[in-house]
Amino acid sequence: MMRALTGSLRARLLVFLLAAIVLAAGAQALVAYRTVLQEADQIFDYHMQQMALSLRAGLPPGAAVGGLPGGEQNFEFVVQVWTSDGVRIFESAADAALPQIAVLGFVDARARGTTYRVYSVQTRDGLVIQVAQDMAVRQRMAGALALRTVGPAALMAPLLMLVVWWVVSLSLKPVARVRRQVAARQADDLSPVSEAGLPEEVRPLVQELNLLFARVRQAFDAQKHFVADAAHELRSPLAALKLQVQGLQRASDDATREVAVGRLAAGIDRATRLVEQMLALARHEASIAGGAGLAPVDLSEVARLAISDAVAGAQARSIDIGIAHADAVVSVNGQPEALRMLLRNLLDNAVKYTPEGGRIDLRIEAAPEGVRLVVEDSGPGLPPEERGRVLDRFYRAGQSQAPGSGLGLAIVQSIATLHGATLLLDASQSLGGLRVTVQFPAA
Repeated sequence: MMRALTGSLRARLLVFLLAAIVLAAGAQALVAYRTVLQEADQIFDYHMQQMALSLRAGLPPGAAVGGLPGGEQNFEFVVQVWTSDGVRIFESAADAALPQIAVLGFVDARARGTTYRVYSVQTRDGLVIQVAQDMAVRQRMAGALALRTVGPAALMAPLLMLVVWWVVSLSLKPVARVRRQVAARQADDLSPVSEAGLPEEVRPLVQELNLLFARVRQAFDAQKHFVADAAHELRSPLAALKLQVQGLQRASDDATREVAVGRLAAGIDRATRLVEQMLALARHEASIAGGAGLAPVDLSEVARLAISDAVAGAQARSIDIGIAHADAVVSVNGQPEALRMLLRNLLDNAVKYTPEGGRIDLRIEAAPEGVRLVVEDSGPGLPPEERGRVLDRFYRAGQSQAPGSGLGLAIVQSIATLHGATLLLDASQSLGGLRVTVQFPAA
């Protein structure tokens, strides 16, 4: 029974509804019984009082201790008359004698194994008239009336149970339909579940299920893209490494061998950088699919850490890199490590394309519409027709032999999307090169 209650919503609803009906019927019977008993007490007390007052005028002819004639006997009411000396001079039935009660008015008394309701009144000549009634008579009457009240409901109980079962089954049909839809799906079917005809209590559950399907679908798509990109992009570096190993094997002297070793090390570094960037891109796409949580992040601190990561490469080429302007206490909702990677990729890209002795400026500006993060350099910049394409994976601006893997700005775009930010590429008015603006929404 308990397993059915915890495992089946239908059984739980049926049991609780039927239990509520039974409890309501029981409460109705109890209220009816008490109400009828109270009304019966009032009516019978009134009759007892009227009977006693009517006997004040005089006893029926031929009344004696032996009782009334058979036709005048009343076994629901017991009538007794006592003298002031305590002698019973009249009783309504020979076997219904009750003890004398000195209290006038209404009183309950125990006699003959039951409880009697007794009303006593005194006449002008000192006689005491007692009218009594067995309380069981009133209780039987109240019980009979209460049973008549609950009886129709008890007779209708089977029909009521069928109606409750039908209503519960009809209400749970949308849930069964959703269950059938999900059960009939293939493992790779992540399309949304239909919300048509669902009740308000079930629709939020299905909506959350559809959101979960969407996140899983994004994660699967990111995985497919990663596998496809890895298969496509790692082919050339691995082939180049193989050729460099073969060149190392064919080296005839130390000088040639040293050149081959240098080329092999450079090839390994490029392959390592490519794999790291591909993994970073896949990781942040998975963060977008999983809805990773965000927290307030100080952009100034992130900028200082990112510059410390890029300063070595900039100094090697005599490039002036630093924060040109930063508003005080500028923070956005985000992931610190992801924002550091975003800014590091922007700075690495700027260092890569800025000529020796150039300049890279970073600006952090607060505005009513949000926070702007700006990186601009003194490099060659990008023509307008290529500014949209450089955000694609593995696209490298300029000649095909340009350094890098073509994933830096794609990673920046992915992290910006994760934070709800927009990415804008245009020309730098102050330095003449490329200006990249990341516009974060207002907190």
